[in-house]
Amino acid sequence: MTEIGFDGISKMILAAVEIIRENHQELSQLDSATGDGDHGTTMLRSMESVEKTVGDSQGKDLKTMLYDVGWNIMCSDGGSTGPLLGSLFMGFSESVEGKDSLDAAGLAAMLRSGLEGMSEQSKAKVGDKTMMDAIMPAVEAIEAAAAEGKSIEDTLAAGAEAGIKGAEATVNMQAKFGRARNLGDRTIGYKDPGATSMSYIFKAFADSVK
Repeated sequence: MTEIGFDGISKMILAAVEIIRENHQELSQLDSATGDGDHGTTMLRSMESVEKTVGDSQGKDLKTMLYDVGWNIMCSDGGSTGPLLGSLFMGFSESVEGKDSLDAAGLAAMLRSGLEGMSEQSKAKVGDKTMMDAIMPAVEAIEAAAAEGKSIEDTLAAGAEAGIKGAEATVNMQAKFGRARNLGDRTIGYKDPGATSMSYIFKAFADSVK
């Protein structure tokens, strides 16, 4: 695959909805170790709003669809997750204006723009035991693969692999953000639920184009 358009990106997003639906109980169980135990529930609520928005977006352009997805996540009452996830998708929309399809480099640029949007909501970096531990390495791997001229399938697969490794690495980290930071070194030994949910999303992106 050398290009992906509205239908393909919609499929990527709906695959992300489905993988969160399948794993939301696990995400909440992870969160119960260091947080409120509701991360899976709030992610599912946010992603169900995504599903409806994508379904209502047929006939719209790519930028509008992505913006609407982000905006509706913001309005889905997803606690601290809503603004982060919403800003990710709204960031996606900023890089695709006037485009009907994206090559691997364009897809990498879209994902980078989403990460930048999320970074405006959170100052966390890799090593802080947050969503950023999965999304940052995933985007960097996608950019590297696209720069090497790899296909969209291989580019997204590289991102999925990096995201999974990033989430796994949080087991040995101490939380520095959110309520979990109040637990200090007691957060070590548990995988971060936010990083895990982001790794699932990038896995779904990759699986959807296979």
